[in-house]
Amino acid sequence: MSGLESLYQELILDHAKNRRGFGLAEPGAHSATVHQRNPICGDEITLRVDVEGDRVASVTWEGAGCSISQSSASMLVALLQEDGGEDGMPTADVQALIERFRESLRSRGKIPLDEETFADAAALSGVSKYTARVKCAMLAWVALEEGLRKA
Repeated sequence: MSGLESLYQELILDHAKNRRGFGLAEPGAHSATVHQRNPICGDEITLRVDVEGDRVASVTWEGAGCSISQSSASMLVALLQEDGGEDGMPTADVQALIERFRESLRSRGKIPLDEETFADAAALSGVSKYTARVKCAMLAWVALEEGLRKA
């Protein structure tokens, strides 16, 4: 295993153990709660997104499953908190991130996730080579996408 693969594995395990955004926040005036399940491996997530105006104010979640699904949800929240700052990230930017994440994971390793854009979530690039694991990594991102439609 290369040094970079080892680092990515450590990031995935860290986020799976120290889950950012874990625990559903109280619903806000413009929030949506979504439940998604991956029937292939049993991963589940309940995600709550709170939208204020045209910005994603917060994302919290609860779930259970493999380390990939859990770390992906944690990495998504960390990315939104880091890039969105106190005011939150514009919903259009969040939707663009989801699309780029989906495109990369469906590329079978041909389109890696950019570290500058995706921060720790770039560690999930290797998942795209394992079709059975793509749904695990996408679970939280799909839940957020649905939540944005509902909020």
